[in-house]
Amino acid sequence: MDRGKSKEDGSIHLQVVELQRLSESYGSTTIFEPQSSIEKRDSSIANSVSPTEVAAVRAPEKKLTLFALRLAIFEKAATGLGTLGFIWATVVLLGGFAITLDKTDFWFITIILVIEGTRIFSRSHELEWQHQATWSIADAGINSFRALRSSSHFIIKAVKRCFRPILLIRKQSSSSREMSVGSSAAKFGSWEGRRQRTRMWKSSDVPVLPYAPWLFLSRNISRLLYWLQLASATACVVLSLMKLIRHNYGTIEKGDSDKRNRKAALNIFYALALAEALLFLMEKLYWEWKVSYRKLLEDVNNECELGPSGIVSIRRFFYDAYSKCVEGSIFDGLKMDMVTFAFDLLASNSPDEQLIGVRILRQFAENERFSDDTLQKIGTNISVIERLVEMLNWKDPQEEEIRRSAAEILARLAGKKQNSLRVAGIPGAMESISSLLQTNRSFSTSADEIGEKKIILDHVHYGFWTFNHLGLLILKKLARDHDNCGKIGNTRGLLPKIIDFTHAEERLLKNENATITQILTVKRSLQLVRMLASTTGATGHQLRREISEIVFTISNIRDILRHGEKQPVLQKLAIEILTNLAIEEEATERTGGTGGILKELFNIFFNQEKPDSYNHVRPAAGEALAMLSLDSKNNCHRLLKLKVLDRLIGALQIPVLRVNAARILRNLCIYSQGDCFHQLKGVTVSAPTVLKAIMSEENKLQEVMLGLAAEVFKFMTSEESNIMFERSEVTEAGLAQKIVDILRKYEHPPIKVPRIRRFSIELAICMMRSNTENVHIFRSLGLEKQLECVLETTAEVESFNIFSGTAGVSRHGTTIHSLVETAMELLEGK
Repeated sequence: MDRGKSKEDGSIHLQVVELQRLSESYGSTTIFEPQSSIEKRDSSIANSVSPTEVAAVRAPEKKLTLFALRLAIFEKAATGLGTLGFIWATVVLLGGFAITLDKTDFWFITIILVIEGTRIFSRSHELEWQHQATWSIADAGINSFRALRSSSHFIIKAVKRCFRPILLIRKQSSSSREMSVGSSAAKFGSWEGRRQRTRMWKSSDVPVLPYAPWLFLSRNISRLLYWLQLASATACVVLSLMKLIRHNYGTIEKGDSDKRNRKAALNIFYALALAEALLFLMEKLYWEWKVSYRKLLEDVNNECELGPSGIVSIRRFFYDAYSKCVEGSIFDGLKMDMVTFAFDLLASNSPDEQLIGVRILRQFAENERFSDDTLQKIGTNISVIERLVEMLNWKDPQEEEIRRSAAEILARLAGKKQNSLRVAGIPGAMESISSLLQTNRSFSTSADEIGEKKIILDHVHYGFWTFNHLGLLILKKLARDHDNCGKIGNTRGLLPKIIDFTHAEERLLKNENATITQILTVKRSLQLVRMLASTTGATGHQLRREISEIVFTISNIRDILRHGEKQPVLQKLAIEILTNLAIEEEATERTGGTGGILKELFNIFFNQEKPDSYNHVRPAAGEALAMLSLDSKNNCHRLLKLKVLDRLIGALQIPVLRVNAARILRNLCIYSQGDCFHQLKGVTVSAPTVLKAIMSEENKLQEVMLGLAAEVFKFMTSEESNIMFERSEVTEAGLAQKIVDILRKYEHPPIKVPRIRRFSIELAICMMRSNTENVHIFRSLGLEKQLECVLETTAEVESFNIFSGTAGVSRHGTTIHSLVETAMELLEGK
């Protein structure tokens, strides 16, 4: 019991924290006041690594490029000496002394030249074979003593396989070239198992000769060449040392001028051959020291945090760098880095290379140390972004990891505003992102999409939920930009897909053991819809209209309001969507006409059972009700039918509710006329509470109470007004003084309380009309001077009920100039 209770308390605590975060992000300003046009700094940028920390991070792959440079120095020095020795032997010895050479020297020189000449002129090809051995993910390996010693029966197995029956060999060779339409379900768990058969040969699996194919696979040929290199260098050292130590170059007879320089020439040749072989052996020794003993590749892989499969990427990168240093300038390899290396692999047609490239980029993009630099490089390379976007459309189950990694990279990339614009600017990007969203209730699925879905469904382990989450996450980050919101709305079939993800069944919302994955899907879709619905300008108008026209939007939100008591975060998001949709008149009527919406909002607004988790949800519900009742007579009538007037009046004394309760009551007083007058007569009971708040509070609460007071006065006679002042212990002179003080205090139109001067003037007019003595009071307090100041400082911000960003919506029926003129006439006794 205690353990279960602890778990529940922890869950509630997390929800409260998240609600507080949502309130800080979106609740600091409301739709009833204009929002600053200054953009908030992106959280992903704010939380990024500081410049000093980035500068301190050293790229781990620099160790490999430096290692490749040093190996290339050995290699080129050995090759240079070998070339010089070859030229010396062919031009000086064999060309000048071939006839006079001793038989032993002749054959020694010939053997050395054959061995070293073959090594020198085939070195690039040997490196090519070695490089090819790393092109397969499953078979990538570094050619070293350690790799070759991995099996004590290496030679024995090679011999045995060489002498297998020819029929068996042919059978294996032909079967290895067959194309496969799929693989067993047991192999779907890993990429290595899935990619065993493709339409192309793997370079490491090519049988060079039709017989003994195992021995003549490229990966085995590279090992064979490696050993031949070592054997030739060792033989060269032995032969050269034998001659240099013994100096048995044959006898030279007196007067034989043809042989007088033979000894010096042979010493030079054997010295060159010895130096060349020793340099090559030093290179291999250095190689083995760093790779096998010091485990350089493993260390770099650990520093890059690429995981167990990352060693494949590290080996490929090292061989590419080493090849560049050997084949070109020794400094060419220093220009390489893991990110650009991944770019090259990403553009390849090989599935293995694509997977290696996308794995590197994904890991580097998610790594805190390398993320900024990696995302910057990706963001400035349009071709790479296009390639990643293209990969989102790959629905083959065998390409699942590539597709998922590409989506994860784009999700990171879209977190930066400039990059999000580049992603959304790619033709077909939104359609590609839309392909990540697979729903079970889709009502706009084409026949082609159904066919593709059936193919994918054959693979039971395909990560639909993962792709749904990534698709919604990418769209949510893209929606931070106004232009991208328009593109999302214009993408065919995308909005209905997003709305479909907001559906949450009752059993899911009420299930305490519901998986995080399911709740996260609903949450992200609601966040995305809220962002789209809050878009400003003509784009926002169009999006709100389209969202509200989708028949499932309001009903999905109603289900969350009705059954989501245990998911306050989802409820708050759903309520904020309704609030933003209510900016449009048609959406307001459609929402109010949907059965149960207004009732559920009031249930949440008045809910006092869970104050901790609802402290942020209840005000949101009140704001939604205030918006739905604004300028809507139909909704006001619907609210009155719910018989909530008394509870709204009582809510004026609850700190969390009183602001929105005052707004709702004001709307009811304004737009409920005729037969509703008697129903609203009871609102006068709230007058003492309203007056006390005007006299003691400030800012937003004072503003809404002034607006409500101006309407409440219309339901009272002069006698009732006097009684109300007596009960509230507030004098009319004191209230008049407060009104003038407010006009004096807010000499310029404030952003946080844009209607406070308007409401103050409306209340002053009501007071002067209900009691002529108030005219003298206001005249003596200098109201006329303050009204003149209002005329000189009035602004457009005071002309609207609500705002969409910096744009005003729902203009007041009476201008503030008209209100000032009316008040001036009353002061003049007209």
